[in-house]
Amino acid sequence: MNAVLKRAGYEVLTAENGIQALEVLEIQHIDLIILDIMMPGMDGYEFAEELRNANNMIPILMATAKQLPEDKKKGFRLGTDDYMTKPVDTQEMLLRIQALLRRSQIVSARKLIVGKVILDFDALTVTRDNEKQTLPKKEFHLLYKLLSYPERIFTRIQLMDEIWGMDSETTDTTVNVHINRLRKRFESYPEFELMSVRGLGYKAVRT
Repeated sequence: MNAVLKRAGYEVLTAENGIQALEVLEIQHIDLIILDIMMPGMDGYEFAEELRNANNMIPILMATAKQLPEDKKKGFRLGTDDYMTKPVDTQEMLLRIQALLRRSQIVSARKLIVGKVILDFDALTVTRDNEKQTLPKKEFHLLYKLLSYPERIFTRIQLMDEIWGMDSETTDTTVNVHINRLRKRFESYPEFELMSVRGLGYKAVRT
């Protein structure tokens, strides 16, 4: 796995267990963690819980031989961002890593300004002059993603992957519904428009 990641251009640091991993985090900046459940001393579940209890939101991709739904649910409950079962398909793993890092970059930006409109990632609010709206989480993330890359076309699959996650039960219809809600909510805003691109997906146009 290390060789695959290095060939893909990533710098890789390893730890034998959760305790060593916490020590690495104290001295190194880490962008993403690939985590096994079965580790001596401190297992993957304990490590994820420790990290999230400390409000550390580094993306976690759990890769493990445990395949039961209960194991997966436990991982997500403790703050895991994505989950793969072994043997891991390396190409799929790289795609999941890319998606997690993209989502992480969106979160780290925290605030986006489009003309008079201010999107606050932490508060999930959209403010224009004296009007402030608090959006449902997925709606906000969808709007934030599209406005972060004006004129860029995102396919429905890309949006489902990055906003809802690869393993969700989201369908094309869910994305369409959220886009339509956003259009209705912000139809009076002259700063941007959410456009459908026939046969491809959606894009935001800053007007």
